[in-house]
Amino acid sequence: MNPSSTYRLQIRPGFDLDAAAAIVPYLRDLGVGWVYLSPLLTATTGSDHGYDVVDPARIDPARGGAEGFARFIAAAREAGLGVLVDIVPNHMGVAVPRENPWWWDVLRLGEASAHARAFDIDWAFGGGRVRLPVLGGELDDVIGDLVIDRDPAASAPDGVLRYVDHVFPLAPGSLDGIGSAPTTVDVRTVLGRQHYELRFWRDEATDLNYRRFFAVTSLAGVRVEDPAVFAAAHVEIVRWATEGLVDGLRVDHPDGLVDPAGYLERLRSAVGGLPVWVEKILEHAATDHPERLAPWWASAGTTGYDAMAELDRLFIDPNGVAALDGLDAALRAETGLPPAPAWDDLIVETKRTMATTILQSEVRRLVRTLPAEVRETVGADAAAPALAEILAAFPMYRSYLPAGAAHLVRAGEEASARRPDLADGIDALLPVLGDATLEVARRFEQTTGPVMAKGVEDTAFYRFTRLGTLTEVGGDPSVASLDVEGFHAAFAERHARWPHALTALSTHDTKRSEDVRARLSVLSEQPERWASALRALRAVATTGHGPTDELLWQAIVGCWPASAERLHAYAEKAVREAGERTTWLAPDAAFEAAVHALVDAAFGAARPLVEDLVGHIAPAGWSNALGQKLLQLAGPGVPDVYQGSEVQELSLVDPDNRRPVDFTAHAALLHDIDAAVAATELDARLGAEGGPGMGEPLLPPVDATGRAKLLVTSRALRLRRDRPELFTRYLPLEVVGEAAAHLVAFDRGGVIAAATRLPVGLGRRGGWGDTALLLPPGDWVDTLTGRVESGAVPIAQLCATYPVALLVRAG
Repeated sequence: MNPSSTYRLQIRPGFDLDAAAAIVPYLRDLGVGWVYLSPLLTATTGSDHGYDVVDPARIDPARGGAEGFARFIAAAREAGLGVLVDIVPNHMGVAVPRENPWWWDVLRLGEASAHARAFDIDWAFGGGRVRLPVLGGELDDVIGDLVIDRDPAASAPDGVLRYVDHVFPLAPGSLDGIGSAPTTVDVRTVLGRQHYELRFWRDEATDLNYRRFFAVTSLAGVRVEDPAVFAAAHVEIVRWATEGLVDGLRVDHPDGLVDPAGYLERLRSAVGGLPVWVEKILEHAATDHPERLAPWWASAGTTGYDAMAELDRLFIDPNGVAALDGLDAALRAETGLPPAPAWDDLIVETKRTMATTILQSEVRRLVRTLPAEVRETVGADAAAPALAEILAAFPMYRSYLPAGAAHLVRAGEEASARRPDLADGIDALLPVLGDATLEVARRFEQTTGPVMAKGVEDTAFYRFTRLGTLTEVGGDPSVASLDVEGFHAAFAERHARWPHALTALSTHDTKRSEDVRARLSVLSEQPERWASALRALRAVATTGHGPTDELLWQAIVGCWPASAERLHAYAEKAVREAGERTTWLAPDAAFEAAVHALVDAAFGAARPLVEDLVGHIAPAGWSNALGQKLLQLAGPGVPDVYQGSEVQELSLVDPDNRRPVDFTAHAALLHDIDAAVAATELDARLGAEGGPGMGEPLLPPVDATGRAKLLVTSRALRLRRDRPELFTRYLPLEVVGEAAAHLVAFDRGGVIAAATRLPVGLGRRGGWGDTALLLPPGDWVDTLTGRVESGAVPIAQLCATYPVALLVRAG
């Protein structure tokens, strides 16, 4: 069984499972099919996201525990809702070692620990010890801050070692011969007896000896390819399945695993064939060369970033993109920057930077796993740079050898062309990197993803600033728009290939929420207006770096109104991620002061300019938001609604997009809308019978409250849930007339969705004119307005109230 839709909830200490149970009636009334929960297993204390699991054997007490989960499941079942839960097999949280019993035991007992096999540790490179880069300086400089605590505890019978806020277990025999008042020499002796080595925190980039999630040293990679480790890591998850508590699972970051396909097959067997969705990032979505999900995986599909790219680009005006490119070039010239590199050149540069800086530990491990004869052929000094160059050129998140071998060959060719001095070494490396029987090839596949994520999503996306809509996960900013024909082709392929894959517009990982992107897309229709506004805004406040100015002013305009606190936090993160003038490791105080002064200006001298521009583009943004929402909800696949996005939700990158949602207010809005629609329907019947009528004014207007979006969302979700037989095909419908390019419409087998696109251009040309939608035979009722349409319906009539229509065959 697959869901009609999903609704993602972020379960955290401030919104636990009992809080989730309390809103189940609202989700039922909204029309949700399944509730989609963020990770539930015990996470690091204070974790708001749950992706840092420390104990896979129990549900986090801070999130409600097993009892809270049981209460939530009871509420969901009573309401007829299914349950999908996010799981995290790739890594575990180790920031607070004592909270993770597996990690704590490994630190205490080393390779003799029963849990040593659970973590991907290079024991030989560490000299039999796990390297922990936690010290604020070199050991000689901070050794006086280390404290030996002899007091035994159940988890540390030999005492613990303390350093600032860190606590580590002492190995058996650590204190033999150590007096009650240990000297510095004694401390060094005790350190030498441990199964871990405390290192300067900067060593994490170069000398770490365990696999981690991306560049996050506090998330240690788990070896779920080991059957015993798999069983221990999934004991609670399997319980959910065998006891009928969950209906499906979402797998986080499968590309980090040694063998994603093997893992998914083992998972399917363990959970009795429940459907599983994968957070697989498919590159080049909405292009003529999209990456496709591996059809041999035991999966119902991806979590929907590929659909997001298609939907976004449908609402971008290709005629305005060149002007935005020109604006970017002018900003660079004005602030003394070189011309922008092509997108492909930019991401090679940023990926190379990651592979040669913060991900050096991973590259050096690849060097260590090379066959000795290959390492000797390539040369000690050339191996790491050659591997980094291939990683930088690799075009996807990863290969699944033998599938994807062609990508490796092309990456090698490109790497050699960019670095001819390394060409011989690259040629020697390619055969072993393409041999799936070798450890180095498997580790290379696990490394391309972190390089891609850190180089593209977390760096290049903050440097490519001309239009924020384009820089979302899986999207290719060099392909800025998608016409109606291309959109239909993409959606038809989704229906044919992956009819049960999730589709998304907002997630906990998006750089900007769907409504922010919908508003920013309007700039593609009015590039001159944007250029003029940006000049005025920069005259008030500038960082002195043109592309950064555009990034920040777009963020401010996109999510306005927003608090200064939110915008300051975003601005700091954005400029440090971009890494052009300031970084996380080496902040530039002067530049960041200018960044924060720009944000302050938005609430001061620049505020009238901001509010004038927002007032001008917001209505078209609302039209885009309704259009993309309806097409997602009615289109092929399983639509996923991120918490709060059923109304206008203007968020930026995490943690901003994980703010609490006022579900009480949303439920009240939905109640009022349902009452208004019922009154409108009654009024229409009375009018038809000759009584007094008030008509459509009772329907929610398209405005900043987001009530119209809630109307669209609830009607589409209810229709999918209650009439699944009407969503069995995908057939593009014919639109004729002078403004036909401004409407996209399709028939799902009894339900028709129609949406306006490029609304500014539509208004500029004088409206719909003679444009009409050719409906299939019979009468069709618009579930949003109640109007009945048939035949060649004029779009001016169909979209008189809303820029969208959701039609179902009458009767």
